[in-house]
Amino acid sequence: MFPPAPPIPHNERIVSAPSSPAPTTLFRILLSVSFCHLLNDMVQSLLPSMYPILKASFQLDFTQIGLLTMTYQLIASLLQPFVGNFTDRRPLPFSLPIGMLFTLAGLLLLAVAPTYGWLLGASSLIGVGSAIFHPESSRVARLASGGRHGFAQAFFQVGGNAGSAIGPLLTALIVLPIGQRGAAWFSLAALLGIGVLTRVGQWYRDQLRPFTARHPHPPPAFPLPRAAVLRAIAVLIALVFSKYFYLASLSSYYTFYLISRFQVSVQTAQLYLFLFLGAVAAGTLIGGPVGDRLGRRVVIWCSILGVLPFSLLLPWANLFWTSVLSVIIGFVIASAFSAILVYAQELVPGRVGLISGLFFGFAFGMGGIGAAVLGRLADATSIEFVYQICAFLPAIGLLAGLLPVVPSERKHPSTR
Repeated sequence: MFPPAPPIPHNERIVSAPSSPAPTTLFRILLSVSFCHLLNDMVQSLLPSMYPILKASFQLDFTQIGLLTMTYQLIASLLQPFVGNFTDRRPLPFSLPIGMLFTLAGLLLLAVAPTYGWLLGASSLIGVGSAIFHPESSRVARLASGGRHGFAQAFFQVGGNAGSAIGPLLTALIVLPIGQRGAAWFSLAALLGIGVLTRVGQWYRDQLRPFTARHPHPPPAFPLPRAAVLRAIAVLIALVFSKYFYLASLSSYYTFYLISRFQVSVQTAQLYLFLFLGAVAAGTLIGGPVGDRLGRRVVIWCSILGVLPFSLLLPWANLFWTSVLSVIIGFVIASAFSAILVYAQELVPGRVGLISGLFFGFAFGMGGIGAAVLGRLADATSIEFVYQICAFLPAIGLLAGLLPVVPSERKHPSTR
């Protein structure tokens, strides 16, 4: 059995995660949701990892490949804020395994899809599963944080990034030798996730049960004037756009770029993609604790703008330096998201689900739109030209200088 949660303030029990720090971090809960995030995103990364197989089998162009990514990411993007907003008012602990059930259905359909239309249906189911999973599991991570919100979100997020990194490697080892039907093997991971999330849902339900009969207090007031909060949210959205539009060029088209520019094999390109995604996972884990210690704004500023010199060099590097630069870019830029998410949650207290759904959803949406737009651009020009244009996107990180200091960050020396 999972351990009981520390006492949670009454007005946060239904509306959000606790605003006052809990005395301890519940690592078993964090480990469980992070592990399930690994399984969820490992399964979801299977689709882009299979693009070379699907491109050959269904004779797809880059535009059709981009539409596959856009389908599941836009569905996730549009649904997540609604799911998060609803669960702010009425938490649904067992929505977690239900979300994984949708992912499982999409995975099995992907393995047997006979036409491109069925592939779009499979990607839609995967998007629905992601939309249900992320907001509520992010709330569980905050609930178990013990006040270390940046660490908890980073620990939760790194599970997803690790899963995204493992997916291409397992695709190279399992799916490529078998073909499209090899995707069915990943259903075992989805089934395992359903089992673990059912236990997490039971723990979460047990924490809610003693308090559901009470009337919740009004949510906490904004820590800054509403206009300042809205401006800060707009800046954060612009930064998420920069980060995920740029990452779309790497996560969706990196293998094609390596194959086209350096004539490497599909298996070799998948291994380079694994290295990049592994660096993303490592950077995510570092960003949260550093944000807890030094302040979220410092991490946001350094993470996105700090990538710019490396992104500008990447399109002109040889194979060795391309792999080195992509690892550096993945590590640095990945540290931003957990800091952005926790900073936004502190801007709008009491609305963890809405904020998590909004930012996870917008991240998915930007990744999906970016994949489609960049795919169309690659068809019209070349995949190499796409990387030359995307190199300038991290310059949007200059906007981080406009972010205000929230009260919870005033204790950090870097904000004084």
